[in-house]
Amino acid sequence: MSSVWLLLSKTFCNAELIQTSQEEGLKTVSLPFDISAEYIPKLIRQAEIAFAHLGEGVDIFGEAHFRSSQMNSVVEFSRRAAILNVPVLIEGESGTGKELFARGIHESGLRRDGPFVTVNCGAIPEQLVESELFGHKKGSFSGAIRDHDGHFVSANHGTIFLDEIGELPLSAQVKILRVVQESEVMPVGSSGTRRTDVRIISATNRNLASEVAEGHFREDLFYRLAVLVIKLPPLRERDGDIGLLIDLFLKRFNDSNDGKIWEGNKTLTPGARSRLLRHNWPGNVRELENTLKRTAVTARGTRISENDVENALFQIAKKQDGVYGRALGKGFDLQELLGEVTRRYLTQAMKEANDNKSEAARLLGLSSYQTLTNWLQKYNVE
Repeated sequence: MSSVWLLLSKTFCNAELIQTSQEEGLKTVSLPFDISAEYIPKLIRQAEIAFAHLGEGVDIFGEAHFRSSQMNSVVEFSRRAAILNVPVLIEGESGTGKELFARGIHESGLRRDGPFVTVNCGAIPEQLVESELFGHKKGSFSGAIRDHDGHFVSANHGTIFLDEIGELPLSAQVKILRVVQESEVMPVGSSGTRRTDVRIISATNRNLASEVAEGHFREDLFYRLAVLVIKLPPLRERDGDIGLLIDLFLKRFNDSNDGKIWEGNKTLTPGARSRLLRHNWPGNVRELENTLKRTAVTARGTRISENDVENALFQIAKKQDGVYGRALGKGFDLQELLGEVTRRYLTQAMKEANDNKSEAARLLGLSSYQTLTNWLQKYNVE
């Protein structure tokens, strides 16, 4: 039974071990090595190999490598969505692969032989939205030195991908609505319209339904764009995918390097791999790829250490691992987290109140001096 607790505490639970004996009493056990880093990955990797074929190669979505059930459901739905000639809305955090899925849907759909035009809606100045999207005639405004087709005409008989559609101001959204409804555009400075036959795939890192409720996005445009909705899960919720992507990216970097920057192949120490697996990855797949790229370039020698990984993680990413960004399971303890937050604010209030308990209680919104005293005792704050 002791062995079971030892393995659990050093792998999934990340717990502190306590030992008691008549000779030495109660004390904390400190092991000279990391079992989870040194031995468990070898066992897990044997199991990983057995079912790696489930996600090693995803046909129509190119580089969307996965093995998690969460991503499997998304890919299966995307395959069905691809063959339908209707608008698709893709929602997901930054770095989850929205453009990758948009391109995969296009390339496996009925319009695969047509153009795929990507538009970053958040990068278009409001005064240039009509010109960029719908085109303009020569001389229609200062700087219009020639006719310009616009993105919707350029994507004719293909797909237009409106990335970060939620960034468009309301005045620009109404102009897109007519194109969606009538399948025609009116270039700036023109008296006539041009027909355009495009499939619209839009994407956002926001919740557009919430944006509609708050008045930040047009309801009529939302219902036009969200005929089919694909929600991409963040990397922290994709069970088993982080390890797969670590191996994939590291192999990719080694293959592309081919002795140009460093000699030999970069490999991860068990501690480095364990640190990568523990990280919350708020920047998702893009953050993981770039972090590995930094460690591969900056690590001396061929072995990437845990310290190399720690130095490569941005401070903003580490902060996300705090109160609001922690992954559930694997040792997560809600009561301990609440206690941590409570102790922090109790300490802060006592400091700001110069140890005046009545004033500290007021700062914290507590009902009385006695209530504060009880909390200080409960959470062992001196």
